[in-house]
Amino acid sequence: MATFTSSLPDDLLHQLGEYADKLGVAKNKIIERALRIYLDQINRAEYVRSYKQAGGDIETMMVAEEGMKFYMEQIDDEEAS
Repeated sequence: MATFTSSLPDDLLHQLGEYADKLGVAKNKIIERALRIYLDQINRAEYVRSYKQAGGDIETMMVAEEGMKFYMEQIDDEEAS
């Protein structure tokens, strides 16, 4: 595990210390968890943005519709068997 040093505003560091004491966990564990949650939210937002962008692209939508048509034909064939 690598070490990272950073500065925080005094009020945020104070609040972090209070929660660490209240929860009985180390400050770095709270920071680690918060950063993981934040990075996950960024990743999800990028995912949503890419789908919205793809939804506005006519060529991408045509490919998706062709794929869905093929998929539905396979399902119909399986149900007929």
